[in-house]
Amino acid sequence: MPNITFRGHSYSLNPAESVLDALTRHGAAVPSSCRSGVCQTCTMKAVSGTPPAAAQEGLRDSLKEQGYFLACMCQPREDLEVALPDEIIAPLIDAQVIEKTELCPDVLRLRLEPAQSLLFRGGQFINLHHPDGAVRSYSIASASLGEDYLELHVRIIPGGKVSGWLAAKINTGDSVQIDGPHGDCYYQAPNLDQPLVLIGTGTGLAPLFAVVKDAFLQGHRGPIHLFHGGNKASDLYLVRQFQAYSEQHENFSYTACVMDESADSACYSIGSPAHVALAAHKDLKGYRIYLCGNPDMVRATKRKAFLAGASLSEIHTDPFEAATPAAPVIPATDQHADMPVMRTDKPANSFSPNIA
Repeated sequence: MPNITFRGHSYSLNPAESVLDALTRHGAAVPSSCRSGVCQTCTMKAVSGTPPAAAQEGLRDSLKEQGYFLACMCQPREDLEVALPDEIIAPLIDAQVIEKTELCPDVLRLRLEPAQSLLFRGGQFINLHHPDGAVRSYSIASASLGEDYLELHVRIIPGGKVSGWLAAKINTGDSVQIDGPHGDCYYQAPNLDQPLVLIGTGTGLAPLFAVVKDAFLQGHRGPIHLFHGGNKASDLYLVRQFQAYSEQHENFSYTACVMDESADSACYSIGSPAHVALAAHKDLKGYRIYLCGNPDMVRATKRKAFLAGASLSEIHTDPFEAATPAAPVIPATDQHADMPVMRTDKPANSFSPNIA
């Protein structure tokens, strides 16, 4: 029988056993959901060897050519060396800006079309490279299925090197360089009836937007509760989009939260989204939780969600951590340069991502 090599270890397959089942049987962690070739959560890449055609049904031709396959449907006839897509060290990719719009006064929506087909899961992040070498990361707000472009929500930081460059210099039709995708904060639901609670601040909404869309596309039946917050009403965006989702999907609810106590309480919940969400959901046993945005909020809410009954394995986080600036010290003339911010969930082989 063929052998599968994954992360430097070789595993044997039993007769009529799939790559997913074999790796799972041997204790290797591979993302999966439907196990029937529909959701594409278990997509892997053959680093060496050729996967059978039946394991590539439903994938785009360009991905088939690159050796991608569905692990749950793959019963190989030869030895394979395989890897997860976000564990592959990928070269820089050119991507064309196909849309640039304002979502709110300090947040831009960029849609990028990569020069080559890119396998991603909505909620992961890509690294975007400035011409002088600066690197910043942005979450992917696109759905994993049906949206071939990469949607990014870029907060414009005063004095920010990359965000300022994107806002002032980059226009529709221009090209930028990216790498990725990276990260594992994306829609996963072995149980389509499982209740979901999503909590985000600022542009932490981007990965949550993707999670919501993917949940709809995969037919999620359980309740989906989204809580998004900012200091004031003008910090929020996509409000009408989520209100429309609430009308279109009986299992979806959206709560807009602001810290401004003078805001209209008929339109907004007053307080942080974490406080409002936990007040509404005191028992989180059996829930899947997504926490994105402010790192203090993410850390504190993860602990509170666990104490409220959520399993740690069911809590997915995407915090932005401020990195310590490297020597030399920033000169006085650059006092307003943006501080690098990195995600703590980046894979070992990725760049140190940033958001400014």
